[in-house]
This record gives sequence, C-alpha cells and structure tokens, in this order.
Amino acid sequence: WPPEIHKRLFGELPIAKFAAGGDAIPPRRSEVRSIGGYLPSIHFDLTPQERKPPLETVQSAQPEADAKKMLTAFLPKAFRRPVAAEEVEPYVALVTKRLAAKDCFEDAMRRAYVAVLTSPEFLFHPADVTREAAPVANAKLFTLASRLSYWLWNGPPDDALLAAARDGSLQRPVVLHREVDRLLADARSERFIRDFADQWLDLRRVNETVPDPQLYPEYRFLLHEGMVAETRAFLRELIATDAPVTALVRPGFAMLNQRLAEHYGIAGVNGVELRRVALPPESPRGGLLGQAAILKLTANGTTTTPVKRGVWVMDRLLNEPAPPPPPSVGSIDPDTRGATTVREQLDKHRSDASCAACHAKIDPAGFALESFDPIGGFRKRYRSTGKGDAPPEKDRTVWKVNYKLGPAVDASGALPE
Repeated sequence: WPPEIHKRLFGELPIAKFAAGGDAIPPRRSEVRSIGGYLPSIHFDLTPQERKPPLETVQSAQPEADAKKMLTAFLPKAFRRPVAAEEVEPYVALVTKRLAAKDCFEDAMRRAYVAVLTSPEFLFHPADVTREAAPVANAKLFTLASRLSYWLWNGPPDDALLAAARDGSLQRPVVLHREVDRLLADARSERFIRDFADQWLDLRRVNETVPDPQLYPEYRFLLHEGMVAETRAFLRELIATDAPVTALVRPGFAMLNQRLAEHYGIAGVNGVELRRVALPPESPRGGLLGQAAILKLTANGTTTTPVKRGVWVMDRLLNEPAPPPPPSVGSIDPDTRGATTVREQLDKHRSDASCAACHAKIDPAGFALESFDPIGGFRKRYRSTGKGDAPPEKDRTVWKVNYKLGPAVDASGALPE
C-alpha cells in the first residue's frame, strides 16, 4: 500500500490524516456501501474508528513544485510522445488555481489529471490532432508507435516501443517487425484477438440466439464457452505460427478441449484446456467453416439457415457482400415439426424472379454447411419435434432426448457458372 495506480498519480508523496479545522476543503470521497449490508458478526467486532476510518489524503510540502514534477512525468505517458515544458504549464496553472480556491492538494491534482485525460491529445491519435506547440522529433514514429499499440494491445505503447520511436530505430523494417512480434507475444494482444474475431467474424453475435433445449439438449455452458474460445485460440495459433491464408479453411488441426472434442466426435482429448489437435484427413472439421461458434452464429437457434450462412461466407471470407433482399419479400419461418426441409422451403422462395439471381450465388455456400446443425454438430438427418424416428440409444443415455430424427440432410449445391 498504496497501490501502483496511486503511485503513478502521486509518486512517493506521503498519505496522512486530513487536518480538519482549517480553510482547506476536504478531499471528495464517494461513500461505499455493501449491497447486502453489514455482516453482524464482522461489523460488531470492529471499533467505532474501524467502522468509519479517519479521512486521509496526499500531503505535499511544496504543492506547486510537486505538481509540476508529477505532471511532467504523467503527460508523456498520456500523450504517448515527448512533451514540451510549455505544454505542462497550463495543467500546473490549473492546480495552482484550485489550490487558491482552497481545494486540498489531492483534489487539485485530480482536477489536472481529469483535464489531461479529456484533452484531444489523449483522446485522439497524434495524426488526428493539429498541434500549435513546438514540433516533436520523430513525430511520425510516435504516431506509428501509438497506432501499433492501440491496434495490437488496445492500449498505449510501453516504454520499449516509445524508446524505439524516440531514437528513430522504429523506422527500420527489422526493428518494426521485431516490435510487432513482441507486441503479439504479450498477453495484452488477446485484446486484439478478441476484437478482431468479434468484428471480422461477427463472433460478438454468438450469444444472440439460444438453441431450443428440446432439440439440442447437449448445448450447455461448457460447450458454449469452449466453442467461442476455440475460434479465438485458432486465430491466435495462425498468427503465432505465421500460417498461410489457406489455413483459414484447411488448417489440418483444431483447437479443442474435452467437451468440444466430444461434440465433434474426436477421441483422445481430455481436460478443459484448449490445445492443438491434428485432424484425420476425412474429418469435416478444421478451419473457420467447421467451428461450432461460426456455425451457431450463422443459424437461428432452432434451425439452420443456408441463406444466412451463405451471406456470411460471401461477406466475411470472399469479400462479396450480398445485396439486401427486396422489401416486399418475407422471411422463411422455421419448421421444427419436420414436415418440410429448409431446401424445400427455399425452392419455393426462389420461384420469385426477384430472388432467384441472388440466391443462386448465396445458397450453394450455405447448403455446403447444411450437414452442421445450429450448434455445430455434424448430422445426417434433421431433428424434429414432430414426426420422425427415435435417435440412437447412445444419445438417449447421455442427454434427456425429446426430439425425433426427421428427413435426411441434403448438403449438395452447385455454384453458378
């Protein structure tokens, strides 16, 4: 004590009891309340002083000098570049003004820090800000360092990256490549993996649908967590091994734990930790298109939607976004009773001339994934709440099964010439 974040703001200045009775305004404190109230056995064991500790604050014998010292150290970190003395002065003047208004030193400094953290120099990248102060040496390299760290870490550059910008070495390709590798090897790059997967692959939408528990009783928390983690771990593995772009669809491996491997029908994987598992050549898994998270977010929770999956493939993998449907054309309602298949419903839908041209491009990619159900399980027949056959005995011994096996899945399709 005090914690590291406090030291970044106030250095090694002492913390002492606030001297009441003077004209200084006490430091502002937010009262902390327990959601569930006090536990009597603990509360009554405390002395009155312990129940309401004395008000303490940061003490400074030379407030203006200490303010200048701390702000001079803080601004380069906040602005992610060297800071001229004249840039520090307005913030020091703010501290002086607040001290003259009888704020205590701690609150006066907090006002200055708030001003720094709401300034354009902090909120925007350097290239987006027009500066009137003296130009910064290697300004473009500091901009590069800032953009690089916010891209791969979603946070400010560290001292090593700033040092490479300061001495100019960051402009050398070998140094730039080394810094990129270093940033990617750091645990903070998980923020990049998460954001990249959420934005590019739409992984942030994976929770928008909830599979029907009657049709998919095996869908539980551990399976859901594993399928989402798989996609992120897969992207991390591709980056770490510098895999070719073809590995996005045919990598020859999958990132699995025991529950996910069971879901995929792959034996020999034990434990909750994801690890790289080689896939047999005949496996339908491997790559983004065989991952349960992708297959779930491109379904609707009850049935698969070849149109939705086809649009996803065209947009996210082929960079050929499909045009929006005509406003007068309705959606296809899922039939969980097993009376009609999705293909039969789409055949009727494509009879509309205004739909046929686009569906000829969209549907084949979606139907190629029709052997995967809404939670990414491989199937040969649709599940139904109505007509159909009883599922295999092995499925009924593991899960409480209330569904039937309906029509056979047809995953065939042909792309237009």
